[in-house]
Amino acid sequence: MTVNDVTAIAEQAIFTIIKCAAPMLLVSLCVGLAVSIFQTVTSIQEQTLTFVPKVLAIFLALILMGHWIMNQMVEFMTGLWLDFNQYLR
Repeated sequence: MTVNDVTAIAEQAIFTIIKCAAPMLLVSLCVGLAVSIFQTVTSIQEQTLTFVPKVLAIFLALILMGHWIMNQMVEFMTGLWLDFNQYLR
């Protein structure tokens, strides 16, 4: 196993992590922005107001995107296991 192999695996792993985390992060960002705008417009500065909508939105995104996320992780791991004999040389 060469340094290039390790670098390629690490690159694929990081890209897979980013792809899998992106839906929840984007949903959290959008909901947080919407709640912040709502708080600014209404002058309500309650700290817990941002928490509940974000958690609910992230759970909904996880329910909707969970199948795709699992497929991405399974593809990555399957690729690693199929090429395992090359890494032993």
